[in-house]
Amino acid sequence: MTYWTQSPGPMPAPTRRAHRGWWVFVTVLVVAVVVEALVGLALAPRALVAVTMARYTNAIVWTECDDDLYCGRIDAPLDWSDPASPAIQLALVEHRATGTRTGTLVVDPGGPGGSGVDMVASDVRNAVTSTVATHDDVIGIDPRGVGSSTAVQCGGASALDALLYPGVTGTVGSDAWIRGERAAAAAFARSCERHTGALLAHVDTVSAARDLELVRRDLGVDRLDYLGYSYGTQLGSVFAGLYPHSVGRFVLDGAIDLWSDEDTDDSGDGDDAGDGGQAAGFETALRDWMKACIAGAADAVPSGATCPYRGDVDSGMADVRALLARVSSAPLRGSDGRALDGGTLATAISSALYDEHDWPTLTVALTDATAGKADHALGLADQYNGRDEHGHYDGNSTEAFTAVQCRDFGGGEDVADMRRYADDLRKSAPTLGPYQAFDFTCDQWAVPATSDWPAPPTAAGDGPVLVVGTTKDPATPYHDAQQLADLFPDGHLVTEHGEGHTAYDLGDHCVDDVVDAYLLHGKVPAHDPDCRP
Repeated sequence: MTYWTQSPGPMPAPTRRAHRGWWVFVTVLVVAVVVEALVGLALAPRALVAVTMARYTNAIVWTECDDDLYCGRIDAPLDWSDPASPAIQLALVEHRATGTRTGTLVVDPGGPGGSGVDMVASDVRNAVTSTVATHDDVIGIDPRGVGSSTAVQCGGASALDALLYPGVTGTVGSDAWIRGERAAAAAFARSCERHTGALLAHVDTVSAARDLELVRRDLGVDRLDYLGYSYGTQLGSVFAGLYPHSVGRFVLDGAIDLWSDEDTDDSGDGDDAGDGGQAAGFETALRDWMKACIAGAADAVPSGATCPYRGDVDSGMADVRALLARVSSAPLRGSDGRALDGGTLATAISSALYDEHDWPTLTVALTDATAGKADHALGLADQYNGRDEHGHYDGNSTEAFTAVQCRDFGGGEDVADMRRYADDLRKSAPTLGPYQAFDFTCDQWAVPATSDWPAPPTAAGDGPVLVVGTTKDPATPYHDAQQLADLFPDGHLVTEHGEGHTAYDLGDHCVDDVVDAYLLHGKVPAHDPDCRP
């Protein structure tokens, strides 16, 4: 099952942030949310939430757990609408400023399902620049359902392998293919219900945003300073809609605009306002790789290798589609016996498009797959799925991702609608688009989608907010960053012209300098700096 894909309607896709070889999921996410469908939905009664908040607010007790790191755990209610709710636990880790301290910054790596604890604990520079780490205490949090917090569990590695590497045969969207995908999704959904229990109904983004307000109160700060990547921008903007006067210095990188009434699956390369679409974004990134590969460019073809494609970009893309069709009909087998079917190969290709540094690996993987060898492609899929060479998964990011997405958006689309959606996506993304049209996991889910959805962050705070967007981000289209910046009453767009998912703390000094000046000194640029790495 290709869980990076997007089902018809408002079902986002996961995204991932890469930094110094350390991979996490980071939001995922691009979705056309129909605003009219959200109007009139009731929030949990404010009085009940306020009583629950008061009951659970307590100072955080930090314990030194490593050099420069302090660990903490706080209790949060399972159900924010119930003052008598039993508690779950949220895990936090703090890297304390090594120089003159200016403030406290909470970071979320995205996903949903990314571990902020792991991000900060592995190396604080995975989260922020060394400049910010010198002057800010940096706190990573595992949201509810994730990692070291009270977590979603779905049966471990065997259940994940069955979901992510099912070896389904048949053309994408065919009856036989759908039966195989649906069976894998149903088995996974049953396993999640059996292993997770009551938590499954309370891992929605609104509940996680209320947890952030609890963290702010427990920290004893008037306003929350926050850095969110990809899905972390969704969590941050939902928080801003719920608690506008708790918003401090907010940086939202790889932005998602949940309140957009535009179809974010329209075609476009992301450079022009109105263009966007995750499907088109991945297709554009694949074409950019193909152009570099055919030209033999060093950033796409490793030393000693050759590009498996000849001619022009269009003919090369046709060859990739033919390869996807072949492995869909007859999956390849890796040296460990796992199957590389069409959906898994599509995941492998998409994995390499998040970061140009993975382009040479994509060249090798597609060269080998064309020759009938699956291992390098499986390795790229493993990289995306958080699976190591021994079959172990890093945390519970896939389980948490699925649980949050199903709780936030649900399923319910019928096969005919999915097929029509696939036909639409073929127009702008003929290679990878069809795989984004089908997802059956949430149709089998044990709990329905939440109706607890906040207003947009149009009243957030008294100060500026920075929204960072990359023009050719394949996962979170640039247009979403433009729109989200416009939603905030004092939103400021920071544009990076280039490839890849998210921009801050990845080596672009223009972006880094602007974000650092804002986080440490509250300074915003007079206009969009239009950064060009």
